[in-house]
Amino acid sequence: MTTPTATTGTTAVTRAVGTAHTRVEGRAKVTGAARYAGEIPYAELAHGWLVLSTVARGRIRSVEDTSVLGMPGVLAVLHHGNAPRLDGNYMSAFGPPDPVLQLFQHDRVPFVGWPVALVVAETPEQAREAAEALVVQYEKEPHDAAFFAGRPGMYTPENAETAKGDLESELAASAVVVDAEYGTPEEHHSPMEPHAAMARWDNGRLEVVDSNQGSGFVAGELANLFSLDPDSVRVRSEHVGGGFGSKGTRPHSVLAVMAATVLHRPVRVVLTRRQMFSLVGYRSPTAQRVRLGADTDGRLRAFDHQAESLTSTVHEFVESSANFGHAMYGADALHTVNRVVRLDVPTPSWMRAPGEAPGSFAVESAVDELAEKCGIDPIALRVRNEPAVGPVSGMPFSSRNVLACYREGARRFGWVDRDPRPGIRREGRWLLGTGMAASAFPTLSAPSTAAVTAEADGTFTVRITAADIGTGARTALTQIAADALEIGPGRVRVRIADSDFGPAMIAGGSMGTRSWAWAINVAASELRGQLALGGGIPPQGITARSDTSEAVGALTKRERNAFGAQFAEVAVDVTSGEVRVRRLLGIFAAGRIVNPLTARGQFIGGMVWGLSMALHEEAIRDQASGGHVGADLAGYHFAAHADIPPIEADWVDDPDPDDPVGIKGIGEIGVVGTAAAIANAVWHATGVRHRNLPIRPDRVLTATAGGHA
Repeated sequence: MTTPTATTGTTAVTRAVGTAHTRVEGRAKVTGAARYAGEIPYAELAHGWLVLSTVARGRIRSVEDTSVLGMPGVLAVLHHGNAPRLDGNYMSAFGPPDPVLQLFQHDRVPFVGWPVALVVAETPEQAREAAEALVVQYEKEPHDAAFFAGRPGMYTPENAETAKGDLESELAASAVVVDAEYGTPEEHHSPMEPHAAMARWDNGRLEVVDSNQGSGFVAGELANLFSLDPDSVRVRSEHVGGGFGSKGTRPHSVLAVMAATVLHRPVRVVLTRRQMFSLVGYRSPTAQRVRLGADTDGRLRAFDHQAESLTSTVHEFVESSANFGHAMYGADALHTVNRVVRLDVPTPSWMRAPGEAPGSFAVESAVDELAEKCGIDPIALRVRNEPAVGPVSGMPFSSRNVLACYREGARRFGWVDRDPRPGIRREGRWLLGTGMAASAFPTLSAPSTAAVTAEADGTFTVRITAADIGTGARTALTQIAADALEIGPGRVRVRIADSDFGPAMIAGGSMGTRSWAWAINVAASELRGQLALGGGIPPQGITARSDTSEAVGALTKRERNAFGAQFAEVAVDVTSGEVRVRRLLGIFAAGRIVNPLTARGQFIGGMVWGLSMALHEEAIRDQASGGHVGADLAGYHFAAHADIPPIEADWVDDPDPDDPVGIKGIGEIGVVGTAAAIANAVWHATGVRHRNLPIRPDRVLTATAGGHA
């Protein structure tokens, strides 16, 4: 393979985008030089420890803080009776703020784990001891935390339903019909680094060091909540140990600011693992019904996907599982709807591949069932229902290379040798099976700003309020900037995660690198134009800035998605019910790949999460208390190293012609479809359909008699 080069003057520069590049911050991380929000030292730093409600619904009758205030090192106990007032009457980029951010503003308790007090002390140990000693009295009220399919109170939010054609007529005219219900449990994103924030006032300016996915967004939220001039708030988040949708503006950062304001000294608040289960969002459980109607040759006439999820009583969040099919399959009639019910539980939130992860499990399982009923190979059936335009939008695709994913995946996996009959292959007590599923995730762009400076020493500095939550974004942006400037990556320094650098997209929705790269390209192009004028570089350097708002707004209306195909081989122990995934393969069409090294890690990481979703993850809520059973990483099981088989991830050529770099986004697509591929493989091994996740050993054993689980 020939590595592309560009020529600057007389010097040939190897193109950086598309080549494997180790992380630019890698040495700092493995040597401990990289500091995270919870470990940076500050003079006179005080520590806050959060106290959460133990009742699921009611009012706070009293916070008995007198004795606690006399404990060693205790500086303050903040609660609804003495906390500063906050302003929750504003609209952010993602809608109205979750009331959980409006801390200590009233005596109402809407769920177990609602913040009721913050104890601040000289040391974390003193704060924790005092917080555990604090007595809070409640007036309890009856609560309802029970989620189940079709329960009373379900409603359809605005813009949550789509329809075309006469669905019932097409179902009635279909020779083959699948009508099945699927369920996924409550799931939690619990990143390795807990949520932490330090706040302090410096010469009238608020400085916050936080673990987040978008420093600019957090700064804006804090300015609104505390009625501050936006320019007086600075938020930094240089190193983040995972986010997955959980690290937006969360209570810990608001409480750190509140305490620092009251005490006039720096305060740090770090959430415990148990507190994260109620305060930083989670994936709602879902109940989904999929109806597919087809001719005998497998061509779809009707596609119906109805999804139900829950939200809290204080803030609406919809897990849009029914949206997955909007980009996947053509049908004469199509109907999708997302319904939600308000319960006395914490508010769900975005969790990696929101909507698409649970939605793909239902749809891709149902498509596999349709292929079985039609007697058609699952890949052939999917190919037969490839849409020419967006099934819902009617718009042309920017690019759609999912067929290449099927072909390459089938070739590598050895799909052609598969015996389609279930329950045939056996090794001793193990039944063997293979399955596949398709995946898709929307490709979006958001306006962002960037600044690129040519330094007097011949290097270049990029400043952008991007966030690297462990994905390698900092390295990818270094490569992108190097190519845009037509220099080597070694001459580029990328500074990120500082709200002072200007507005930029958060790290989320597989939109980060795509949006940031666009802004960097525009600024770099402007800078190259300035440098071409000559005249030398002054000591302060020469800086060019960009704002992609107009360019993003002018994008041609198209259906934009990343696609993929997932393949799984499983072994099922007929005596214990244990399911072991023996191998996984994912082939993706996800735009131009900037850094193959970190991209492969993203794809494989997503597939690991999909395996964990299929076989392990399940949060149990006690209906009597309204709280979790085992809200920790001992009670909430996820895949460990021993659970993970050899995983292969690769991609086909699929640049987006409307993006300056050709990027689509890769953060979520690896998760999508993996659970369905594993469930379909379990059916192929056993002849039993599992329509509820996770596929636990007890479900495998008890499902044998009933035919499905």
